[in-house]
Amino acid sequence: MNKNTSSISLSVLIPVYNSDKTIGRLVEELIGILGPIFNLEIVLVNDNSVDSSEKICISLFEKHKKIVKFYSLSKNVGEHNAVMAGLNRTTGDYVVIMDDDFQNPIKEAVKLVNAALSNEYDVVYSYYEEKKHSFFRNFGSWFNNKVANFMLQKPKDLYLSSFKVLNKFLVNEIIKYQAPFPYIDGLILQITNKIGKVKVEHSERLEGHSGYTVKKLISLWLNMFTNFSVLPLRISIVLGLIFALVGFILGVSTAIEKFFNPDMPVGFTSMFVTISIFGGIQLIMLGMAGEYIGRIFLSINKKPQYTIKKTFEYHND
Repeated sequence: MNKNTSSISLSVLIPVYNSDKTIGRLVEELIGILGPIFNLEIVLVNDNSVDSSEKICISLFEKHKKIVKFYSLSKNVGEHNAVMAGLNRTTGDYVVIMDDDFQNPIKEAVKLVNAALSNEYDVVYSYYEEKKHSFFRNFGSWFNNKVANFMLQKPKDLYLSSFKVLNKFLVNEIIKYQAPFPYIDGLILQITNKIGKVKVEHSERLEGHSGYTVKKLISLWLNMFTNFSVLPLRISIVLGLIFALVGFILGVSTAIEKFFNPDMPVGFTSMFVTISIFGGIQLIMLGMAGEYIGRIFLSINKKPQYTIKKTFEYHND
């Protein structure tokens, strides 16, 4: 390490979902490996798991009360909302966000913190030579990054990994966001350009399978589309103008052809296809506008990002 880290407080934030077979071992190894290096805090946020994850997290708190904090959410809200719940309760100078499945080797967290310390980055992302996710998860991540390049002006060589370290300044800025649909990486890119990246190992998932479903990935993409950019609305305007122009040209060409060939029958097929295309485009654009309006409505009505049902914190009275 380039600096004495014993005086640095480090929070490790882990969103927990159906990980009763891994979370206990993960926390014990975090304490064993990072505890001697940093002033360590571990923040566990249970995203309404349906297995015995909550019971195990409570036992970890009881065993390591001065290190482990545990918060149990009243319903499943997704990874980014669960991370927001944890960020609001971390106290470290730096916060490492990592998964609960051992795909992020613990020793690699030291690399991330070291890079942040050495270069005074606000955030350091991990990236991988080879990812051990499923084809579906890899494709989703690839698509998410491509969309982020376009929608968020993300640097093209930056991979938005869930395994990253943030400094206290950045955490304090992120948690100012109160709307119900957070996208952590979108917030980071809006706040800072002091961004680093470090190549780390990526391991096979030890137990279970990824919690990311098609529904959750679509929800994540919508958060990116509608929360951090008005570009979809601008695209809808351009598409509307293009299709209006195409329709006008088709109408004029049909009128001219009919003028020179009065016996020409009106084409039912072409009319049906044209109406279908225009109708589909209109519905898509109305749906996109409705998505923006719906999110505004929910934000005005203060839909919560998360609701904590149970809290386990050590208080030195």
